[in-house]
Amino acid sequence: MEKTEILTRVKEVVSSVLKVDSSEITDDSNFIFDLGADSMQSIELVAGFEEEFDIEMDQDKALEIQTIDDAVNFISEYV
Repeated sequence: MEKTEILTRVKEVVSSVLKVDSSEITDDSNFIFDLGADSMQSIELVAGFEEEFDIEMDQDKALEIQTIDDAVNFISEYV
């Protein structure tokens, strides 16, 4: 799967979980500082990524992800 497709799908999940318009999400948006995610939403994001991409991610490492770009790179290792 190409990173552009992963990026699009990551933004869709983030938009859905965080209730943020996808046009406000940039590649370097920080989940906490730019998009307002709290710790519970961070867990929901990981679950959303796992469901969207049908993968099982290392939870500890996944929760260390800070930005959209980090998420794309991390997920690309699984798909």
